[in-house]
Amino acid sequence: QDTDEFILPTGANKTRGRFELAFFTIGGCCMTGAAFGALNGLRLGLKETQNMAWSKPRNVQILNMVTRQGALWANTLGSLALLYSAFGVVIEKTRGAEDDLNTIAAGTLTGMLYKSTG
Repeated sequence: QDTDEFILPTGANKTRGRFELAFFTIGGCCMTGAAFGALNGLRLGLKETQNMAWSKPRNVQILNMVTRQGALWANTLGSLALLYSAFGVVIEKTRGAEDDLNTIAAGTLTGMLYKSTG
């Protein structure tokens, strides 16, 4: 069967562009960062409170570490994804081409800007 499943408007692409994929990238990185941060916070919370007995203060301290680390990682990865996606869209629109050079340039500019404060 060689017919397409979906009816596309005249002139529309069959694949998503970089701008449409940016939303998925940013959201996915935020959720991934929150998950990894929560696991890291759980590890740190258990390590820091290992001398305490199981009680409400220990539970609260562990929960604080989980939420603090989850938010920190989510913000960091979300910011990186936002920078990468914004650079990618701007470079694609400026060059008028959609190729691997845009991805390399966006990743390079993101890394340079992120580490420029250090």
